[in-house]
Amino acid sequence: MSDVGAGLIQVGVLLAALAVVYRPFGGYLARVFSGERHLRVEKAFYRLAGVDPDSRQHWKTYASGVLGFSFVSIVVLYLLQRLQSVLPWDFGRGPVPPAVAFNTAVSFVTNTNWQSYVPETTMGHFVQMAGLTVQNFLSAGVGLAVAMAVIRGFAGSRTDRLGNFWVDLTRAVVRVLLPMAFVFAVVLMALGVVQSLRSGAPVVNPDGSRATIPLAPAASQEAIKELGTNGGGVFNANSAHPLENPNAWTNLVEIFLILVVPVCLTRAFGQLVGKPRQGHVLLGVMGILWGGMLAVIWSSEALTRSPAALAAGVGLEGKEQRFGLSLTSIFANSTTGTSTGAVNGAHDSLSGLGGGGALLNMLFGELSPGGVGTGLYSILVMAVIAMFLAGLMVGRTPEYLGKKLGKREVTCAAIAMLAMPAVVLLGSGIALLLPGTTGALGNPGAHGLSEILYGYASTGNNNGSAFGGLTATSDWFQASFSVAMLIGRFVPIIAVLCLAGSLARQKKVPETAGTLPTTGPLFAAMLTGTVVLVAALTFVPALALGPIAEALA
Repeated sequence: MSDVGAGLIQVGVLLAALAVVYRPFGGYLARVFSGERHLRVEKAFYRLAGVDPDSRQHWKTYASGVLGFSFVSIVVLYLLQRLQSVLPWDFGRGPVPPAVAFNTAVSFVTNTNWQSYVPETTMGHFVQMAGLTVQNFLSAGVGLAVAMAVIRGFAGSRTDRLGNFWVDLTRAVVRVLLPMAFVFAVVLMALGVVQSLRSGAPVVNPDGSRATIPLAPAASQEAIKELGTNGGGVFNANSAHPLENPNAWTNLVEIFLILVVPVCLTRAFGQLVGKPRQGHVLLGVMGILWGGMLAVIWSSEALTRSPAALAAGVGLEGKEQRFGLSLTSIFANSTTGTSTGAVNGAHDSLSGLGGGGALLNMLFGELSPGGVGTGLYSILVMAVIAMFLAGLMVGRTPEYLGKKLGKREVTCAAIAMLAMPAVVLLGSGIALLLPGTTGALGNPGAHGLSEILYGYASTGNNNGSAFGGLTATSDWFQASFSVAMLIGRFVPIIAVLCLAGSLARQKKVPETAGTLPTTGPLFAAMLTGTVVLVAALTFVPALALGPIAEALA
């Protein structure tokens, strides 16, 4: 079978699988977060934590819960890494250096999973499981919780309550992420992904020399890293490692896990606001962006004219032979269209236009379909911006889902939208002025600029993937990337919770003849155009000097 044929089959099976689970799983998500009944294990946690599960929180209280919980998580994860030498299964790897430990703690708590270390030689299994894997569940749970609070803002009327953060977080982990991760960890083990508490397996090479193949509890980490759109691997090669992603079947399962929650959240959104077609429109926009950027990346890799590609007959540099060009392109598009960051190939080796496509996916705001929770509230922010622009064009106060979009609402949406571009452009600009940056780049010229842009886009969007040519171990990159991850995560969360609180207090207004319909192709086109236009106006000058210049060269 040809490489293109294998890719088309995988896309077809992937879309069919998502279509099959869309209605039942989306409905299940809606029921999980709208039901009044608490499970026994959840009640035990609430009693232990001193939480009243039946109370409802103001948006400021909800945001305080998110920030406080995340701060404690960073401290705990930092301490686990620093105390690794006295913990089980450390394999003599010692404490993680302070700068790396802080960067890693921020990274996993913000759902970024940026890794500036080699997992096989730095992290022991206990820190991997009790620290990093736990945060994979919790950071994804926080994203789901915030998305539900935002939905309640659109669905509510004359209330200043958005739900209970602790209840939403607990339900996200206990009812959604844990059972699904358990099932798919077993599936991945059955398909060949390793699951071991040993540090490694001794082997004898063909030339008689001895070596050790690193081992890890990879299947359990792999399931939640993809399902929670986290992305951090237990091996340095991430999902390109043969023990973490051994074949085309595991590759398909992992892409499915990356997309399933963000895609099905649009169904939950439509049900919770009482208008299922609203969710269909959001899904359609996400699908258009995902499919369009897949075409860009895939075609640019297939048609690249670099000397290495011409000699090989195809652009195979940086790609695993068991996946080839097509499956690598599908994975790269899905992981950058979400906030996952897992990779099954070297993004630094993508063609100029292919790498630019992966970068642009993140610069859209990672909403095609975005991360767990983050993709939904990000595209809702863009919907608010789109309706505001439409209101300006027709000269009337914009409305969305029966809510007036006034100064406060548009300001909150603008802050959420502009946080990431500010981080990416300011961070990249400052880095370019520093004398040590040149030495950290693996390539000069346009590709070197792309490496810097990609680094700040990845951390500012809480993605976590990287152009491997950038050496990000200096104090500047450790610190600035940590700041980028914190701003990229929490400024939009605070802004969208403020937006949700403002919307929830409003009384819904009835539709009139002058109300712009938001369930048809016109609004879908407007929303798609807004996403593309905002990214173009913001980033085209930088992209022109980086991936576009490289592609034209």
